Amino acid sequence: MIRHKYHAKPTSRNGIKFQSKKEARYYDTLLLRQKAGEVLFFLRQVPFDLGGGVIHRIDFMEFWTDGTVHIVEIKGYDTPIGKMKRKIVESLYPIDIEVK
Repeated sequence: MIRHKYHAKPTSRNGIKFQSKKEARYYDTLLLRQKAGEVLFFLRQVPFDLGGGVIHRIDFMEFWTDGTVHIVEIKGYDTPIGKMKRKIVESLYPIDIEVK
């Protein structure tokens, strides 16, 4: 078995593969919030073009019933490259990325 360099354990839920247990648990929470009527729907692995052929994928884009949109990345360990890419995305697009 190949180990992830940050010790994340790939996990599956409903036939969907997640990079970590933390991301899978967050997915479970979103499903519960959707059933409770707080979240209308959500998208996974949303790509943002950074130019030069570079794509940064955000873990979740959530559409809440109050009309807000939350853009969320799930991180167990936040790398300097990840922080830099988020800053680039936020500078190119009118969004704020939440890190959980």
